[in-house]
Amino acid sequence: MIQGKALDSFDLRILRELSVDGRITWRDLAEKIGLSLTPTLRRVRHLEESGYIKGYSARLDEARLSGAMIAFISVTLERQARDMLETFETHIVELPEIMSGFLMTGGSDYLLRAVVRDLDHYREVLEAITRMGGVAHVQSSFALKSFVNRAAPLPQAGQPTRW
Repeated sequence: MIQGKALDSFDLRILRELSVDGRITWRDLAEKIGLSLTPTLRRVRHLEESGYIKGYSARLDEARLSGAMIAFISVTLERQARDMLETFETHIVELPEIMSGFLMTGGSDYLLRAVVRDLDHYREVLEAITRMGGVAHVQSSFALKSFVNRAAPLPQAGQPTRW
């Protein structure tokens, strides 16, 4: 693991193991990847310092905390002026139901992922979005099932991932 070199197989195994269980003990992590404790810790620290590991968190159960419905909301603004985009983003992050948001290319300006309890709760979120200045059009779709939910793609051996 040298500056400017691709991630090696030990780095990839560390990332995979931590993505499955961020609370794994350092000793168990070292055992799973096949290194002793000190080199494992050195590699984890380097992955953190290099920005491959952004932090550690608990995965919360969205259904228990917020609701069982996931809505994908496409939002088109009246125009894509910088001030209008910034204003929309500033206001949208204040809605606790919005789990993620993306500025998009194509037919709409934004794609939002919201978690709501039910259709009445969704209507409240929709009303909050449409009350924001500059919103021209909103279109929504509801997820029927979630079958993949990764925090980040893991690089595969041989891919040109750089430090």
